[in-house]
Amino acid sequence: MDGAVAGSRGYGGRWGPYAAAITRWEKLTRPAPAPTDAAGRLRADFVEWMQGLDAGWVTATPGLGRPAQLTALGNGVVPQQAARALQLLAPPFRRCPRCADG
Repeated sequence: MDGAVAGSRGYGGRWGPYAAAITRWEKLTRPAPAPTDAAGRLRADFVEWMQGLDAGWVTATPGLGRPAQLTALGNGVVPQQAARALQLLAPPFRRCPRCADG
């Protein structure tokens, strides 16, 4: 779990005003990875975590470097948002009055 943090409170206040949101998301998912690397660049595993994806869903893909990982994550769909969109936009299924079993 390289770069993982044991809860947002143990991160030296780095989350600032986002600490409560980070803590809530950690309770639903897993501990938040560090958001940036030693050079101050955004880490792909942090983006993966924010989107609620399983650890390594994108970042463990062989041959996919950091720029390609961030591109894939940026072009991806957040599963929770997609599920909610389908709930709101999909018409409810109705039974067919002429169907034998419906």
